[in-house]
Amino acid sequence: MEYFAGLKPAVSWVILVALLGLSQWTEAAQLVAYKADAVASAAEISLDVQEQKWLAEHPRVVVASTQYPLYLFKDEHGQWSGFHKDVLERISAMTGLQFVYDETFSTEQLLSRLESGAADMSTMLSMNEERRVLLNFSHAFGGAGWVFIGHAEAPAVQSLEQLAKRVLVLPNRHALEAAIRRDYPSIALRSVKTHAEARALVESGEAYATIDNEVGARLYPAGRLKVGNALEGKWDADYLAIRKGQPELLSILNKALEAFPPAELRAMRQQWFDAVTAENTPSTWEGAVRQGCWGMLIVGVFALLSVIWNRRLATVLEQRQDAVISLRDQLIFQHTLMDAMPDPMFVRDQHGRLIMCNKSYEESLCTRFDQMQGRQLIELDVFPKETAEQLHAEFMVQLDTRKPRFSERRLKFKGGLRDVYQWTVPFYGADGKLRGLLGGWIDIAHRTGRT
Repeated sequence: MEYFAGLKPAVSWVILVALLGLSQWTEAAQLVAYKADAVASAAEISLDVQEQKWLAEHPRVVVASTQYPLYLFKDEHGQWSGFHKDVLERISAMTGLQFVYDETFSTEQLLSRLESGAADMSTMLSMNEERRVLLNFSHAFGGAGWVFIGHAEAPAVQSLEQLAKRVLVLPNRHALEAAIRRDYPSIALRSVKTHAEARALVESGEAYATIDNEVGARLYPAGRLKVGNALEGKWDADYLAIRKGQPELLSILNKALEAFPPAELRAMRQQWFDAVTAENTPSTWEGAVRQGCWGMLIVGVFALLSVIWNRRLATVLEQRQDAVISLRDQLIFQHTLMDAMPDPMFVRDQHGRLIMCNKSYEESLCTRFDQMQGRQLIELDVFPKETAEQLHAEFMVQLDTRKPRFSERRLKFKGGLRDVYQWTVPFYGADGKLRGLLGGWIDIAHRTGRT
């Protein structure tokens, strides 16, 4: 009996460490394999008669989507990916809804799609009073804090009070814009199209700070920017924003979110966002337990399993990080390639608004891209009025006929007449839909040496 009594403390330590190892093993397994479990356990939710009727009549739901890495973005194959994509896939398995993604390029454009009825819902909108007039919001399924982003050489931004009489730049119709205008009238608020433009203005010194979601803020290289404090009392919750007039869709989505296993949702978030948040370090007593029981066989077995699963988890996280890096590299490559072209080049959307251009285009028209972005030629003063109207009309005809155009012609520029070889061709998205025009021109006199 004394012999067995002496073994009790050792057995207790073994059981304790085994439970710790089992807990870690289970967490890692859940994190890496949640998708397979989700498919296997996806159970249809209970819908009432009205919801079933609506679902039969509206099986496809158009989701207005703006690329925001880790939440929702296109991977290197042009396929939608991200945390919100995984959530919608799970809801699709539970309800039978088919989600169709409609890409937009700014918050303002996304809201316009919902206002016009071209889209049914979005996953990319935070809630505010202005948006509640147009939209219904589902139950929240996560979120992150809002943080300030300022210049690296300036003091870190701590609060909105610190921005009095300074320029705060935000994307058009930002979720916090109305509240800041109301509560902090001394802040000089400036609007741009996208978060990328806002960061660029802070980096150049034209604005003092911007505000972004904490996950998004920490994804980008610091460069000449740094992340400041979180906005006290403000939270960027994850919602499904549904255009009003669709109560059945709202009810179906809320039922799906209520049926979403919390552990599975937590595993989804960890898979995507753990790479950009601070890692938890093991406590001292856990380390002491593992060290004290190192020689025990059962501890070794669980430690080995933990290593295997953690390696698998690390591989998944590396793949996600690689996808984010690849997306950024593609964008940088596109801009670099266009800027390397000696002749002017531009990209316009389906309404003739400028999406992108190279340095040569800016130099030829004696202006900057940020002064032209999102605007039609007839809205700018870069060409004589008659030339701008003529070119814009030709763009609209091409977008309607979808035919490329190559021609030698004489155009009137601000500096006078030029003989140019002009080309414009339609371009399409991965879904085969027309996205706009790609074009440019070659100065014939310059290329041939004529004057």
